[in-house]
Amino acid sequence: MNFFSDFSFFFILAIVILGASWLGLHERSLKRYGLVASLFLLVCLFVKTPLQGLYAAIFVAISYACARFLWKAPDDKGRYHIALGLTLVPLVLCKVSGAFDANILGFTGISYVTFRAVQILIETHDGLISGMKGEDYLYFLVFFPTFTSGPIDRSRRFQEDLDNVPSKDEYADLLAKGILLILLGMVYNIVFATIVRTYWVPEAFNQYAEGTTVAIWRQVRNSVAYGLYLFFDFAGYSWMAMGASYALGIRCPRNFRAPFLATSITDFWNRWHITLSTWLRDFVFMRIARSMMKRKVFKGKSARLHTAQVAMILNMLIMGFWHGLTADYIIYGLYHGVLLALEQGWEKTRFYKAHRHATWYRIISWGITMVLVFIGFSIFNGQAALLVKGA
Repeated sequence: MNFFSDFSFFFILAIVILGASWLGLHERSLKRYGLVASLFLLVCLFVKTPLQGLYAAIFVAISYACARFLWKAPDDKGRYHIALGLTLVPLVLCKVSGAFDANILGFTGISYVTFRAVQILIETHDGLISGMKGEDYLYFLVFFPTFTSGPIDRSRRFQEDLDNVPSKDEYADLLAKGILLILLGMVYNIVFATIVRTYWVPEAFNQYAEGTTVAIWRQVRNSVAYGLYLFFDFAGYSWMAMGASYALGIRCPRNFRAPFLATSITDFWNRWHITLSTWLRDFVFMRIARSMMKRKVFKGKSARLHTAQVAMILNMLIMGFWHGLTADYIIYGLYHGVLLALEQGWEKTRFYKAHRHATWYRIISWGITMVLVFIGFSIFNGQAALLVKGA
């Protein structure tokens, strides 16, 4: 069974929502019900791949042991590095082995679950979290709507919803929004994504010997079609995940906000896969930048700018590695890192400051941004590599 795609999943989801709605409308806590439902659905997810299920269970056990280990002495840097390293080991082994067509400790959803586990460790070390009940920790990690592909929630926000038992009217509003989001996601994922997918046909440049103009048109069409397909497929999944979360009383964060209206690459990442970009900003970029500033890697008037540029490149490069250890993903991360770094420099110019609010500038900026974004999608899906190979 696959989440948010199989009929069997939607059938079980409907039953889960019915049970949740009865509890919610009677002002009962949904915490334990949601945990049991999540564990049941994860059993269904891994029933055909029991080894993956075992890996998932091992990961949860290791991450919880690491969290408890750190909670005993949050300020201890040695404990922090040990806990962080052990929590990251399964993901690293999964990505490295995946590059060689193997699967060591890998399971569906490992990337997103690791982010949640790591976030708890980092915020514990920062003094923002003092600990979690074992039941709440388990629920946060195995929460089924966001288990396989996000959105990436934060433990403190999640805990607030767990501890809050909404009133009848408040839950009724959440339930109504949740059902609408599930329906919207189904339209995106099942209808729109299926339509645009028919126009995405990966092919080498000029492989049909129809002339250069036609070949260029085909590549442009494929790039746009893939970008739209990825958006409708992933955004649709995210809407459905949000909807299921709402029905369980959890206000899962939004993951997309009209990304194709972005007028800059920074604006694009503030609209596309929002929970990933904000997680990386808070837990990777900011820490790299602070470390570089503390060590005074760059000096002079442009020290802050150059620090931010390098931190952005490293941040997005890590994002590429997180997707997978393949050239396409790594180059995609580096590509967006360089674009963000160049954009930071551009925004310091007098021309930008003088014209950034002008309508003509925003229109041109939007056009350039979309070209760069869709080129990035071509790198991400391997189309660019196929063109180079074909040439």
